[in-house]
Amino acid sequence: MDKIKVFIERLKKIDIELELHGNYPWIYLHSVNGNIVREKLHANHGFTIAWYPIRKDQELRFIDELDEIFKIIRKYK
Repeated sequence: MDKIKVFIERLKKIDIELELHGNYPWIYLHSVNGNIVREKLHANHGFTIAWYPIRKDQELRFIDELDEIFKIIRKYK
């Protein structure tokens, strides 16, 4: 979970507040600065930014398209 916490804290330093929702194994970007994200990516229910680990030997991982995450953040901030 540290990767997500670091990500959120770094964006908070530049006045970008993220709200994330989880539905195992997906982690969705729900809102940016209070603006609800309407796009969907890698799921039917929201904009996926990362996945929880499925097995003990795995780590949380962000999606491969990090540029898509930042496009959405810029659009909704």
